[in-house]
Amino acid sequence: MKNKGLQIVAAQLNFLVGDIQGNTQKIIDAASEAADNYAADAIVFPELTLTGYPPEDLLLRPSIKNRVEDALERLLKELPSALTVVIGYPKLVDGTLYNAAGAIVGGEIVAEYFKQELPNYQVFDEKRYFTSGTEPCCLMIGDVKAAITICEDIWHPGPMAQAQSEGAQIMLNLNASPFHGNKPQERRKLLAERSLSAKMPIVYVNLVGGQDELVFDGGSMVVDSLGQCVMKADTYKEGLYSFDFQVEEGIPVPIRQAISKDADIEASVYDALVLGVKDYVNKNGFKGAVLGLSGGIDSALTLAVAVDALGADRVEAIMMPFRYTSQMSLEDAEKEARILGVEYQIKPIEPMYDAFIDALKVDFEGTTRDATEENLQARCRGVLLMAVSNKRGFIVLTTGNKSEMAVGYSTLYGDMAGGFDVLKDVPKTLVFRLCEYRNQLTPDNPPIPQRVIDRPPSAELSPDQKDEDSLPPYPVLDEILRLYVENDCSLAAIVAEGFDKEIVKHVIRLVDLNEYKRRQAPIGVRITARGFGRDRRYPITCRWPAGN
Repeated sequence: MKNKGLQIVAAQLNFLVGDIQGNTQKIIDAASEAADNYAADAIVFPELTLTGYPPEDLLLRPSIKNRVEDALERLLKELPSALTVVIGYPKLVDGTLYNAAGAIVGGEIVAEYFKQELPNYQVFDEKRYFTSGTEPCCLMIGDVKAAITICEDIWHPGPMAQAQSEGAQIMLNLNASPFHGNKPQERRKLLAERSLSAKMPIVYVNLVGGQDELVFDGGSMVVDSLGQCVMKADTYKEGLYSFDFQVEEGIPVPIRQAISKDADIEASVYDALVLGVKDYVNKNGFKGAVLGLSGGIDSALTLAVAVDALGADRVEAIMMPFRYTSQMSLEDAEKEARILGVEYQIKPIEPMYDAFIDALKVDFEGTTRDATEENLQARCRGVLLMAVSNKRGFIVLTTGNKSEMAVGYSTLYGDMAGGFDVLKDVPKTLVFRLCEYRNQLTPDNPPIPQRVIDRPPSAELSPDQKDEDSLPPYPVLDEILRLYVENDCSLAAIVAEGFDKEIVKHVIRLVDLNEYKRRQAPIGVRITARGFGRDRRYPITCRWPAGN
């Protein structure tokens, strides 16, 4: 039998949650391009295409049914008639809501699938909204019998085995899979296992873009029946990607493309931070971003990410020195701003600090200086940044890292005042590596001075202050935090890893004690398997003793 071709376009696109009309238009435009420019047989979109992902409690709105049905009606009328278009949407059937995917051909929904495996862990809570489907779904695309599944289904053997038993020869898998460290490698390994077990290729189409604290990294791909990744889309880039197959006797064989190797963790995380900031600022309609530039490493990295995300013309940096601010910090902050080309101001906080101290002199009479005065410095800075934000329509980017957020090394309504914390899920040790990585991107003009990376970290809220005066060294702290926060290890289990018991007890106490602060902190990009936000929910009022 003569070879025939099958061309499937992966619509790795960035959809806006809740914008059903805008998302519908984006589907129509992409499908038209796939038909006209790629002569595609099918185009496959990500999970819950119409609503964007995750729609959360928008799914509980009574009008969701009518809005989705109106969008589907429009798609049936306006999509290219000869093209198979596979999209995701919520489907209400007799009062039961499903996470659905439908194949539209010639003005009809010719096949419809209900997601079977509903994730309810980490950042996912789909069982709050959806009921699981039970049946496989297959359709013919030319001479090829294709099956449809949705995201989590591919992580379990059942749906793939169902499709195989139905005689499917290729799997189309719609995804909204967020990034965390090493996630691309996990996906490849999993897809290899599934394709080998079912002896069929998998077309894996993933969402791209930032949604609140989540970043979807794309990386759509085709894995052949031998478990080899043979085609791959870019990560962090929106676009249509054409995947070509030869077809013999109904068996699709993907035509191998050149595959780039996975980026290292620093590159992946940096790109996630940039996309997360870009989409949060733009999708929420901010004109730009403003941040306090201290001359320290965290604000230096935050500034670089902001400029790479938004452009220098939409970023403002403000240095707010106090009597404890070193000359080195002043010099380095100015250098960072000049290299990156952002608007830069110096606003000393001494006058307003003195005014506050004068207003509080009766309250402070007879007391000794403590963290109160340090926090007051941070709160003066927060007031300035929020005033600029209100007046200019710029979001305040805070600069606290995950290590600081974990142990409460931050000030409520001070350095925590803002709309988005770029480094919220980035441990301090990774901050150093990301700075080195960013400097390597522009080695002739690195934006972060080397002495900022080399100098001991300090909040500069008191004379000669160093972070390690009150915290363990960051390599020790970050490993304890990884075990306790991300792995839920007990005190005894962490000590068994070779850490000093008193240090571990101190760190755990700080983490537990500062849950109330983190609950009031701005959101930030999630880049680890367990960040402070959607996927770590501990009570504020709690008396759980550390132990085994």
